[in-house]
Amino acid sequence: MEANSDGSEEEKSYRCQTCKDEMGYLVRDEEGVEKWRMCVDCRDWRKAETVMKQSKITEEFMSKTFKGFQHETRPQIVQDAYQAAYEYAKEFPNIRNNRFNSLALLGDPGCGKTHLCMAVANHLMRKGVPVIYFPWVEGFNEMKNNLADLETRIGLMQRIDVLYIDDMWKGRKTPTDFQIEQTFAVVNYRYMNKKPILVSSEFDVDAMCKFDMAIGSRIFEMAREFCVVVHGDAKQVNYRL
Repeated sequence: MEANSDGSEEEKSYRCQTCKDEMGYLVRDEEGVEKWRMCVDCRDWRKAETVMKQSKITEEFMSKTFKGFQHETRPQIVQDAYQAAYEYAKEFPNIRNNRFNSLALLGDPGCGKTHLCMAVANHLMRKGVPVIYFPWVEGFNEMKNNLADLETRIGLMQRIDVLYIDDMWKGRKTPTDFQIEQTFAVVNYRYMNKKPILVSSEFDVDAMCKFDMAIGSRIFEMAREFCVVVHGDAKQVNYRL
């Protein structure tokens, strides 16, 4: 209990009601000896909170959920993208170590690709799965502005449990040699080690393979079970219009 300014008392609010934010609590064994027990509830939400902070996902994007995605009145292909992302999130624990363990939402802008991939990422992070968010244009600008940290950054993108590449190949008619080289280093490592990738892009698989066959074909193979290409009338597909 805490005292108010008028002398009355109010019950203190705790984030974890099980251990009162102490990370654990005392229990007595059969012989009456007190022992400290770690709080599983507290550990799980703290781990999820830490994962969210390390993801580089903005607060706005952290609010993206499946429930917040309005798909019922959208074209069928958008509903297909929603279903693929939803099923992927649900099946992730069973497929995360398989070859076909990735998600690719490709095609027209404004159809909700980023929202759905973010919904997947947020769902996984709340389950304690580490995710790193890499926005294609901003990410490569940061790399070129700080080449001293390039090896560390690439290493993190290779090893993180789940990597989300947003707006892949965006910004130029053709990607630079630097972008292709670093992207291949990341994608190939994850391909060889069966580490999942989430990809959103305005380019379909054929276009990706024209930029670089090795990168495009690996992403397609990894995401072949959960890959949707959205094309259609802009006024129907693009929610911004």
